Amino acid sequence: MRIGLLGNAGSWYVSDLQRAGTERGHTVERLDYPTLTVSVGSERGITAEGRDLTDRQSLQNIDLLSFDSLVIRTMPPGSLEQIVFRMDTLSRLEALGVRVLNPPRTIEHAVDKFLTTSTLAAAGLPVPETLVCESTVEALVGLERLGGDVLVKPIFGAEGRGIVRVSDPDLGQRVFRTLERMQSVLYLQRFIQHPGYDIRILTLGGEVIGAIRRHANHSYKTNVACGGKAEAYDPTPEEVDLALKAASAVGVPFAGVDLLSGPDGKRYVIEVNGIPGWKGFSSATGIDVASHVVEWLER
Repeated sequence: MRIGLLGNAGSWYVSDLQRAGTERGHTVERLDYPTLTVSVGSERGITAEGRDLTDRQSLQNIDLLSFDSLVIRTMPPGSLEQIVFRMDTLSRLEALGVRVLNPPRTIEHAVDKFLTTSTLAAAGLPVPETLVCESTVEALVGLERLGGDVLVKPIFGAEGRGIVRVSDPDLGQRVFRTLERMQSVLYLQRFIQHPGYDIRILTLGGEVIGAIRRHANHSYKTNVACGGKAEAYDPTPEEVDLALKAASAVGVPFAGVDLLSGPDGKRYVIEVNGIPGWKGFSSATGIDVASHVVEWLER
Protein backbone atom coordinates (compact mmCIF):
# COMPACT_ATOMS: atom_id res chain seq x y z
CA MET A 1 0.00 0.00 0.00
CA ARG A 2 1.18 3.53 -0.76
CA ILE A 3 0.37 6.06 1.96
CA GLY A 4 0.73 9.83 1.66
CA LEU A 5 1.09 12.00 4.77
CA LEU A 6 0.03 15.63 4.59
CA GLY A 7 2.08 16.92 7.50
CA ASN A 8 4.83 19.29 8.49
CA ALA A 9 8.53 18.57 7.98
CA GLY A 10 10.01 17.35 11.26
CA SER A 11 6.60 16.34 12.66
CA TRP A 12 6.74 13.61 15.31
CA TYR A 13 3.43 12.26 14.00
CA VAL A 14 4.73 12.02 10.44
CA SER A 15 7.79 10.10 11.70
CA ASP A 16 5.63 7.79 13.81
CA LEU A 17 3.31 6.99 10.90
CA GLN A 18 6.29 6.45 8.60
CA ARG A 19 7.73 3.99 11.14
CA ALA A 20 4.45 2.09 11.52
CA GLY A 21 3.79 1.96 7.79
CA THR A 22 7.32 0.86 6.91
CA GLU A 23 7.25 -1.86 9.55
CA ARG A 24 4.17 -3.29 7.86
CA GLY A 25 5.77 -3.20 4.41
CA HIS A 26 4.13 -0.07 3.00
CA THR A 27 5.56 2.95 1.19
CA VAL A 28 4.97 6.14 3.19
CA GLU A 29 5.74 9.61 1.82
CA ARG A 30 5.29 13.08 3.27
CA LEU A 31 3.65 15.79 1.15
CA ASP A 32 3.37 19.58 1.44
CA TYR A 33 0.11 21.49 0.99
CA PRO A 34 1.64 24.55 -0.75
CA THR A 35 2.82 22.34 -3.63
CA LEU A 36 -0.57 20.82 -4.42
CA THR A 37 -1.34 21.28 -8.10
CA VAL A 38 -4.58 20.32 -9.80
CA SER A 39 -5.27 19.83 -13.50
CA VAL A 40 -8.90 19.68 -14.58
CA GLY A 41 -10.02 18.10 -17.86
CA SER A 42 -7.88 14.97 -17.90
CA GLU A 43 -9.31 11.51 -18.51
CA ARG A 44 -10.12 10.98 -14.82
CA GLY A 45 -11.38 14.53 -14.42
CA ILE A 46 -8.60 15.72 -12.11
CA THR A 47 -4.98 15.06 -11.28
CA ALA A 48 -3.28 16.35 -8.20
CA GLU A 49 0.40 16.55 -7.56
CA GLY A 50 2.43 16.94 -4.41
CA ARG A 51 6.05 17.72 -3.85
CA ASP A 52 8.09 16.60 -0.86
CA LEU A 53 10.25 19.57 0.09
CA THR A 54 12.32 17.74 2.72
CA ASP A 55 15.02 17.01 0.12
CA ARG A 56 15.63 20.05 -2.09
CA GLN A 57 18.16 18.07 -4.15
CA SER A 58 15.49 15.75 -5.48
CA LEU A 59 12.31 17.77 -5.96
CA GLN A 60 9.77 15.55 -7.66
CA ASN A 61 6.11 15.92 -8.54
CA ILE A 62 4.01 13.06 -7.21
CA ASP A 63 0.64 12.08 -8.64
CA LEU A 64 -1.63 11.89 -5.60
CA LEU A 65 -3.97 9.55 -7.44
CA SER A 66 -1.23 6.94 -7.19
CA PHE A 67 -1.72 6.77 -3.41
CA ASP A 68 -4.06 4.25 -1.83
CA SER A 69 -4.54 6.43 1.24
CA LEU A 70 -3.81 9.97 2.40
CA VAL A 71 -3.55 10.77 6.11
CA ILE A 72 -4.15 14.40 7.09
CA ARG A 73 -1.90 15.42 9.97
CA THR A 74 -2.20 19.18 9.72
CA MET A 75 -3.85 22.07 7.94
CA PRO A 76 -1.28 24.89 7.85
CA PRO A 77 -2.38 28.53 8.04
CA GLY A 78 -3.46 30.18 4.81
CA SER A 79 -5.96 32.53 3.25
CA LEU A 80 -9.61 31.53 2.95
CA GLU A 81 -9.02 30.77 -0.74
CA GLN A 82 -6.01 28.55 0.04
CA ILE A 83 -7.85 26.57 2.72
CA VAL A 84 -10.90 26.09 0.50
CA PHE A 85 -8.71 24.97 -2.42
CA ARG A 86 -6.90 22.41 -0.23
CA MET A 87 -10.13 20.97 1.11
CA ASP A 88 -11.70 20.89 -2.36
CA THR A 89 -8.64 19.02 -3.68
CA LEU A 90 -8.88 16.45 -0.90
CA SER A 91 -12.60 16.01 -1.61
CA ARG A 92 -11.89 15.41 -5.31
CA LEU A 93 -9.19 12.86 -4.48
CA GLU A 94 -11.62 11.06 -2.18
CA ALA A 95 -14.27 11.05 -4.92
CA LEU A 96 -11.73 9.50 -7.30
CA GLY A 97 -11.04 6.59 -4.97
CA VAL A 98 -8.24 7.70 -2.66
CA ARG A 99 -9.07 6.99 0.98
CA VAL A 100 -8.55 10.19 3.01
CA LEU A 101 -8.25 10.00 6.80
CA ASN A 102 -10.03 11.88 8.10
CA PRO A 103 -12.40 12.68 5.22
CA PRO A 104 -12.24 16.42 4.44
CA ARG A 105 -15.93 17.06 5.10
CA THR A 106 -15.58 15.60 8.62
CA ILE A 107 -12.49 17.69 9.35
CA GLU A 108 -14.39 20.80 8.26
CA HIS A 109 -17.15 19.76 10.65
CA ALA A 110 -14.93 18.92 13.62
CA VAL A 111 -12.75 22.03 13.38
CA ASP A 112 -15.83 24.26 13.72
CA LYS A 113 -16.71 24.38 17.43
CA PHE A 114 -20.14 25.92 16.82
CA LEU A 115 -21.12 23.32 14.22
CA THR A 116 -19.75 20.47 16.33
CA THR A 117 -21.50 21.59 19.53
CA SER A 118 -24.77 22.11 17.65
CA THR A 119 -24.51 18.67 16.05
CA LEU A 120 -23.78 16.95 19.38
CA ALA A 121 -26.71 18.70 21.06
CA ALA A 122 -29.03 17.78 18.17
CA ALA A 123 -27.97 14.15 18.63
CA GLY A 124 -29.08 14.32 22.26
CA LEU A 125 -25.56 14.28 23.70
CA PRO A 126 -24.74 16.39 26.79
CA VAL A 127 -22.76 19.56 26.02
CA PRO A 128 -22.11 22.65 28.16
CA GLU A 129 -24.65 25.42 27.63
CA THR A 130 -23.27 27.64 24.88
CA LEU A 131 -24.06 31.05 23.41
CA VAL A 132 -22.68 32.28 20.07
CA CYS A 133 -23.10 35.85 18.81
CA GLU A 134 -21.29 38.74 17.13
CA SER A 135 -21.95 41.69 19.48
CA THR A 136 -20.61 42.73 22.87
CA VAL A 137 -24.11 43.60 24.10
CA GLU A 138 -25.42 40.10 23.40
CA ALA A 139 -22.28 38.52 24.85
CA LEU A 140 -22.67 40.44 28.14
CA VAL A 141 -26.28 39.26 28.37
CA GLY A 142 -25.05 35.75 27.65
CA LEU A 143 -22.38 35.99 30.35
CA GLU A 144 -25.06 36.64 32.95
CA ARG A 145 -27.37 33.97 31.55
CA LEU A 146 -24.58 31.39 31.65
CA GLY A 147 -23.99 31.92 35.36
CA GLY A 148 -21.44 34.72 35.18
CA ASP A 149 -18.53 32.35 34.54
CA VAL A 150 -17.71 31.34 30.96
CA LEU A 151 -14.96 30.20 28.67
CA VAL A 152 -14.57 32.34 25.56
CA LYS A 153 -13.21 30.14 22.79
CA PRO A 154 -12.12 30.71 19.20
CA ILE A 155 -14.47 28.84 16.88
CA PHE A 156 -11.44 27.54 15.00
CA GLY A 157 -8.79 26.49 17.50
CA ALA A 158 -7.08 23.50 19.08
CA GLU A 159 -4.96 22.36 22.02
CA GLY A 160 -6.61 24.84 24.40
CA ARG A 161 -5.00 27.85 22.74
CA GLY A 162 -6.82 31.17 22.62
CA ILE A 163 -9.31 30.25 25.38
CA VAL A 164 -10.05 32.93 27.98
CA ARG A 165 -12.03 32.47 31.19
CA VAL A 166 -14.30 35.42 31.96
CA SER A 167 -16.11 35.73 35.29
CA ASP A 168 -16.25 39.51 35.63
CA PRO A 169 -18.50 41.80 33.54
CA ASP A 170 -15.81 44.52 33.27
CA LEU A 171 -13.28 42.02 31.95
CA GLY A 172 -15.99 40.62 29.70
CA GLN A 173 -16.67 44.08 28.29
CA ARG A 174 -13.00 44.47 27.31
CA VAL A 175 -12.61 40.92 25.93
CA PHE A 176 -15.87 40.97 23.97
CA ARG A 177 -15.27 44.46 22.57
CA THR A 178 -11.77 43.51 21.42
CA LEU A 179 -13.05 40.38 19.68
CA GLU A 180 -15.92 42.29 18.10
CA ARG A 181 -13.50 44.86 16.67
CA MET A 182 -11.46 42.00 15.22
CA GLN A 183 -14.67 40.79 13.51
CA SER A 184 -14.49 37.56 15.50
CA VAL A 185 -17.49 35.47 16.46
CA LEU A 186 -18.08 35.43 20.23
CA TYR A 187 -18.36 31.82 21.41
CA LEU A 188 -19.24 31.58 25.12
CA GLN A 189 -19.55 28.32 26.99
CA ARG A 190 -20.67 27.90 30.59
CA PHE A 191 -17.65 27.06 32.76
CA ILE A 192 -17.98 23.56 34.21
CA GLN A 193 -16.58 23.22 37.71
CA HIS A 194 -14.63 20.03 37.03
CA PRO A 195 -12.48 17.91 39.39
CA GLY A 196 -9.23 19.08 37.79
CA TYR A 197 -9.08 16.59 34.95
CA ASP A 198 -10.83 15.53 31.76
CA ILE A 199 -10.87 12.32 29.73
CA ARG A 200 -9.59 11.95 26.17
CA ILE A 201 -10.85 8.84 24.36
CA LEU A 202 -9.35 7.92 20.98
CA THR A 203 -11.74 6.21 18.59
CA LEU A 204 -11.07 4.68 15.19
CA GLY A 205 -13.62 3.13 12.88
CA GLY A 206 -16.32 2.88 15.54
CA GLU A 207 -14.04 1.30 18.16
CA VAL A 208 -12.10 2.68 21.12
CA ILE A 209 -8.30 2.54 20.87
CA GLY A 210 -7.80 3.65 24.48
CA ALA A 211 -8.16 6.55 26.88
CA ILE A 212 -6.19 8.89 29.09
CA ARG A 213 -7.05 11.16 31.97
CA ARG A 214 -5.49 14.62 31.64
CA HIS A 215 -4.84 16.57 34.84
CA ALA A 216 -4.70 20.36 34.81
CA ASN A 217 -1.36 21.92 35.73
CA HIS A 218 -2.06 25.01 37.90
CA SER A 219 -4.87 25.98 35.52
CA TYR A 220 -8.34 24.95 34.42
CA LYS A 221 -6.83 23.79 31.10
CA THR A 222 -6.14 20.06 30.95
CA ASN A 223 -4.62 19.92 27.45
CA VAL A 224 -1.19 18.30 27.39
CA ALA A 225 -0.06 21.07 25.01
CA CYS A 226 -0.89 23.56 27.78
CA GLY A 227 1.01 21.68 30.48
CA GLY A 228 -1.57 19.06 31.48
CA LYS A 229 -0.31 15.69 32.69
CA ALA A 230 -1.66 12.50 31.14
CA GLU A 231 -2.14 9.07 32.68
CA ALA A 232 -3.63 5.85 31.32
CA TYR A 233 -7.33 5.51 32.06
CA ASP A 234 -9.90 2.73 31.81
CA PRO A 235 -13.12 4.40 30.60
CA THR A 236 -16.51 3.34 31.94
CA PRO A 237 -19.12 1.84 29.60
CA GLU A 238 -21.01 5.15 29.77
CA GLU A 239 -17.90 7.09 28.72
CA VAL A 240 -17.19 4.68 25.86
CA ASP A 241 -20.78 5.00 24.67
CA LEU A 242 -20.61 8.81 24.79
CA ALA A 243 -17.32 8.91 22.87
CA LEU A 244 -18.50 6.57 20.12
CA LYS A 245 -21.81 8.41 19.74
CA ALA A 246 -20.02 11.76 19.57
CA ALA A 247 -17.55 10.58 16.90
CA SER A 248 -20.43 9.06 14.93
CA ALA A 249 -22.58 12.20 15.17
CA VAL A 250 -19.78 14.35 13.72
CA GLY A 251 -18.89 11.59 11.26
CA VAL A 252 -15.19 11.38 12.17
CA PRO A 253 -13.60 7.90 11.74
CA PHE A 254 -10.45 8.81 13.72
CA ALA A 255 -11.34 11.08 16.62
CA GLY A 256 -10.16 12.36 19.95
CA VAL A 257 -13.27 12.85 22.08
CA ASP A 258 -12.93 14.94 25.24
CA LEU A 259 -15.27 14.35 28.18
CA LEU A 260 -15.58 16.49 31.31
CA SER A 261 -17.31 15.73 34.61
CA GLY A 262 -19.51 18.34 36.27
CA PRO A 263 -20.01 18.82 40.03
CA ASP A 264 -22.88 16.32 39.99
CA GLY A 265 -20.82 13.70 38.12
CA LYS A 266 -22.60 14.32 34.81
CA ARG A 267 -20.36 13.78 31.77
CA TYR A 268 -20.23 16.47 29.08
CA VAL A 269 -18.80 16.13 25.58
CA ILE A 270 -16.40 19.06 25.23
CA GLU A 271 -14.76 18.40 21.87
CA VAL A 272 -14.46 16.01 18.94
CA ASN A 273 -10.97 16.49 17.50
CA GLY A 274 -10.74 15.63 13.79
CA ILE A 275 -6.92 15.60 13.65
CA PRO A 276 -6.15 14.06 17.04
CA GLY A 277 -2.63 13.94 18.41
CA TRP A 278 -1.34 10.92 20.31
CA LYS A 279 2.20 11.65 21.47
CA GLY A 280 1.20 12.18 25.10
CA PHE A 281 -1.44 9.46 24.76
CA SER A 282 1.08 6.83 23.62
CA SER A 283 3.58 7.89 26.28
CA ALA A 284 0.96 7.41 29.00
CA THR A 285 -0.66 4.22 27.70
CA GLY A 286 2.06 2.45 25.70
CA ILE A 287 -0.47 2.01 22.87
CA ASP A 288 1.01 2.16 19.35
CA VAL A 289 -1.63 4.43 17.80
CA ALA A 290 0.21 4.80 14.48
CA SER A 291 0.09 1.02 13.95
CA HIS A 292 -3.65 1.04 14.69
CA VAL A 293 -4.11 3.72 12.02
CA VAL A 294 -2.10 1.82 9.42
CA GLU A 295 -3.91 -1.45 10.20
CA TRP A 296 -7.25 0.32 9.81
CA LEU A 297 -6.17 1.68 6.42
CA GLU A 298 -5.22 -1.85 5.39
CA ARG A 299 -8.71 -3.09 6.23
